[in-house]
Amino acid sequence: MTLPRTAADVLRDHVVSEIECIDRMYLNCYVPRLQYPKGLIGFLRSQLGMTVASTAPFGAITNAFNRAVQRFAAVNSIPVIHFQKGERKDDIMHKHLARFQSTEGILFIGWAQEKANLFRTETRHDARGASYPWIVSATGVVKQWYFYCVDQDFGPFFLKFCSYFPYNARLCINVHHWAQRQAARQGLTFEVLDNAFGHVEDADAVQEICDSFDGSHIRALVDKWMAVLPHPFTPEQHGAGYGYEVSILQAEFSLTQVLDRPMSGRIFFDQLIRDNLAIGRPDLVGLIFDRQIRRRGKHPTPGVFRTRVITDDVTPSLHIDFQTTSIKQYQKLGRALRTETTINNPIEFRINKGLKNLPALREVGFSANRRLLRVQYISHNPADGANALAKVCRPVTTPTGQRVAGLPLTDPRCTALLTVLAVFRIQQPHGFTAADLRRHVAPLLDKQPEEITPGQTSYDLRRLVKHDLIRRKHGTHRYQVTDTGAHHALFLTRVQHQVFNTGLAELTQPGTRLHTAISAFDKALGRLASDANINS
Repeated sequence: MTLPRTAADVLRDHVVSEIECIDRMYLNCYVPRLQYPKGLIGFLRSQLGMTVASTAPFGAITNAFNRAVQRFAAVNSIPVIHFQKGERKDDIMHKHLARFQSTEGILFIGWAQEKANLFRTETRHDARGASYPWIVSATGVVKQWYFYCVDQDFGPFFLKFCSYFPYNARLCINVHHWAQRQAARQGLTFEVLDNAFGHVEDADAVQEICDSFDGSHIRALVDKWMAVLPHPFTPEQHGAGYGYEVSILQAEFSLTQVLDRPMSGRIFFDQLIRDNLAIGRPDLVGLIFDRQIRRRGKHPTPGVFRTRVITDDVTPSLHIDFQTTSIKQYQKLGRALRTETTINNPIEFRINKGLKNLPALREVGFSANRRLLRVQYISHNPADGANALAKVCRPVTTPTGQRVAGLPLTDPRCTALLTVLAVFRIQQPHGFTAADLRRHVAPLLDKQPEEITPGQTSYDLRRLVKHDLIRRKHGTHRYQVTDTGAHHALFLTRVQHQVFNTGLAELTQPGTRLHTAISAFDKALGRLASDANINS
């Protein structure tokens, strides 16, 4: 009995290149001294000369900021777009990006009303009943400005500013785009798979580029574009200590394993899903993240632990959840297996959100990807089976460049040849001749042996030899069935006769189990469509 192997073991035979790289990052740009009420009061006093704790003066800053954005757009002929509810911002970005001709610049400015954390003034009363203003943390729906830009190092990114105090911003980048640009500058040859590397000529050099990325590159990007884009704070306020710092809100850590051929990826992933639907159990999740998971006792580990299979169109993806962290596996554009850990809260791993902690977060994310592949098991190597089937059914090309046709299972002649090989293996172990082949194949095709020409028989023998199903005995005109030929013939003919033929027959005959089942499915699907008004 063949024991199951880990996914990592099976993949080792089919991966032609693999790259680890940080993918999408969502970062918080904030002024540390303005994240709490006392800091806000300090700003009011030191920068605005106010003695009363009130958020009212910030209205003037907000208005000035909004006017500055509109003026900036008009002066530089930048489109301003109002995002509508339900509209995909990325789709709009890609349309503008397709028309963009420069290596760097601003694609457009968008805005939307969105919920944000902010400060408000509320009225309180002292012990004598006198009222006084008091600043408190709150949430509200306010205008958000989106600057969609292209950077010569990072490619497309966006920076979003809240138009209300304390004017926090969000930065979204993709490190794969940064790495691709650095690799191109070094003259490295690689295939682009959207936000991934496909086949690369020098994987070590590309990996070195990906490993070199750190917080200093993000800091440089923020400083560069803060000097270009309008924002609420003056240079004097920045010099007084009211400058933007950066922290990590969300980071994706990806492992892209390019496979030897697309079919290997799809059949491997389909089998991986079937064999690992229980991988979200707490004991296995603990192994993936190298954490002790407690489900009982005084201090159980919080969060949901689960496995989900999500199908987008016809492409399935496997999701494993650990608290707010998730790992996603899917086939990348039919060329690679993608394993991607998304960390939404670094504190779950006892890592602070500051940029200086990116190396520690990187270690968690990339290690989780590798551990997942070592924890996942696969009952067999599906790529080997697909390769074996393709070796029989697909054409082969000889060293001299001649093309020899395959043996597709839907061809009755090919089915007859495989059936005869199974017979010869048992009845004629010492070999068979061309005349033997013609005599046995003819009745399976409802023909007489003389109706099959010697040329047709020679053609069949050549196909069987080139597909390693038979071999010619040296110095004779006799052929023997190989072990591969015997095994494939027995298995494929049984599948053909007992599964394909039987199943298709039942589908067409009312009253059979399969026909009854498929009819019930069709009716249930029709009722569901009717209930959902799909047919109307």
